[in-house]
Amino acid sequence: MTNSVRELEDAKVIFVIGSNTTEAHPVVSYYMKRAVKKGAILIVNDPRKIDLTKWATIHVQHKVGTDIAYINGLINEIFKNGMEDKEYMKEHTENPDDIRKWVEGYTVEKSSEICGVPVEMMKKIAKILGEAEHVSVCYTLGITEHICGTDNVKTLANLQMVLGNIGFYAAGLNPLRGQNNVQGACDMGALPNVYHNYQVVDNPQIREKMEKAWGVSDLPARPGYKMPTMLHHALDGGTKILYCIGDNTIQTEPHMAHTIKEIEALEFFICSDIFPNITTEYAHVIFPDCSWGEVDGTFTNTERRVQRVRKLVDSPGECRPQWWVLQELARRINGYDLGFTSSEAVWEDMRKTSTGFAGITYKRIDEQGLQWPCPTVEHPGTPFLHTSGKFTRGKGLFHKTDHIPPFEQTDEEYPFVLSTGRRLWHYHSATQTLHSAGFKNLFPEELIEINTDDARKLGIKSGDTVKAISRRGEITLKAWVNERSAPGICWIAFHFAEACANVLTIHKFDPVTETAEYKACAIKVEKVADGIEPVSKILRQARP
Repeated sequence: MTNSVRELEDAKVIFVIGSNTTEAHPVVSYYMKRAVKKGAILIVNDPRKIDLTKWATIHVQHKVGTDIAYINGLINEIFKNGMEDKEYMKEHTENPDDIRKWVEGYTVEKSSEICGVPVEMMKKIAKILGEAEHVSVCYTLGITEHICGTDNVKTLANLQMVLGNIGFYAAGLNPLRGQNNVQGACDMGALPNVYHNYQVVDNPQIREKMEKAWGVSDLPARPGYKMPTMLHHALDGGTKILYCIGDNTIQTEPHMAHTIKEIEALEFFICSDIFPNITTEYAHVIFPDCSWGEVDGTFTNTERRVQRVRKLVDSPGECRPQWWVLQELARRINGYDLGFTSSEAVWEDMRKTSTGFAGITYKRIDEQGLQWPCPTVEHPGTPFLHTSGKFTRGKGLFHKTDHIPPFEQTDEEYPFVLSTGRRLWHYHSATQTLHSAGFKNLFPEELIEINTDDARKLGIKSGDTVKAISRRGEITLKAWVNERSAPGICWIAFHFAEACANVLTIHKFDPVTETAEYKACAIKVEKVADGIEPVSKILRQARP
């Protein structure tokens, strides 16, 4: 996030798109609700009537996969009415006239045809955004999990630069990170193209610095592979060994049957986890990992706040923390001793070879976290970014983005768009939450959400057992008939292995990030039997 979560409480306009905030980020939604109580305008853009729409000033139900057309239309209308921040664009962006000319092709009339939002509604929203002193934009995986996810984000950045909303309190461009400590993992360099603190591996000066710090030579100059590419090369022998740490890959990657083929093609597959899951069934070796309460270390949340994690209990059996396992592997494979004796030692190594984290010591975050960048031990941390008016690259760069429809379109045989996501009661592949009797009782099985009109045409009612079928597979589950999804849209989460949405999802990815298109594929729904048991209790408890 460019800004802090608590700032949302003071925002005057909040623009949420591609984020089921109340279920996926309930703490963040708390501050959005507080803002509404203070009089803020909340615009929720989502094809579904998510719980946050109950708090929304305006709910926009645009078509799945039309975010670029929708946002470009708003930008066009903002320019048309002279509501852009001319001074900000002149001082802080490159070639501002380029974006003005580009969005001329996206009139609200044309954009409306693509995204399904009425013209007058688009004009109203553009007016609200253009007249506001500042706007906070929040987005999540509903923006990134498309074949054009990178361009979706760039388009939102265009909007915020046109409006002059970056570098100010209660404003900014705020991605709500999708997985536990994913921000911290990225910060620590768990990406194929960067070291920690986002220092790129193909920069000779940075490699030289790292080689000197670590006492090694010839660090690779070429970025590594992202996970989809690694898995793909298992089929042609390019990837022979895969070490999977805390990731239920088979359940969470798209097109489950294809992912299994890739895993089976590996010569050697290692998993490290705290519970058995579908993926560990295919492992040649399983390292017993420590849970969150069995390790010391740090945690970085979505607002870049680094906090302490403290060990509460000893690990059972032969469980070991990951830093210890990785260090032992390095020592035993090639004799290289990392020399770490604790998680703090790992952090100190990272801190001393970066600028953004140089001022964050364990002592300083003992009671309260700090937000990076924090370059010195005297620095107070950075609640929101770009206050100087300068971006990392200097001036902001506009990107010319075009509408790219989802890869797989509906047709007569597969008439429904399937979208996926998370439910409040479970987390990710539910390898932890399904071990909780409380969560299992609250939401014991997956349901397919289907619009009332669609269900009536198919002769389906809530509780009926149905098959959801794509070109890649099928799952059997119960129907939940409601008005949450618009006609033509079905929704299934991926928490339950026995009825996982990723049996159905398509094996297509954003070309830059290689994020899968989880939010759009084509399916059909068939009733196979009457309801086995009443699900009124499930449905009552499932409502956030």
